[in-house]
Amino acid sequence: MVQIKRAYSEPNPSDGLRILVDRVWPRGCKKELLRLDAWRKDLGPSTELRKWFDHDPQKWSEFCVRYRKELQQPEQHRAIEDLARLARKQTVTLVFGAADTAHNQAVVLKELIERAGG
Repeated sequence: MVQIKRAYSEPNPSDGLRILVDRVWPRGCKKELLRLDAWRKDLGPSTELRKWFDHDPQKWSEFCVRYRKELQQPEQHRAIEDLARLARKQTVTLVFGAADTAHNQAVVLKELIERAGG
């Protein structure tokens, strides 16, 4: 199972494996309070894409297209497959810093991981 959760939300034992999927550390979050198992900077959108998107919901569709293209690189593709394998065995929570819970990279990653998991 794959779920997504804001970095500013309280960690919970039901989160399972907690993985930060932002390229930059969430503002004001202390490492010990996030209780992360991993930080996969390489799965976050590139700086250029992140700045272009600027969390504008009107750019969401195009962001998804561009981000999926970035994630087709071999290293990122392997990471998604690895997360899909993990998610078949345990809960994986993708942690993100954005305020918008519907328009962020974790939403796209969740979909790709679930698709890769079959």
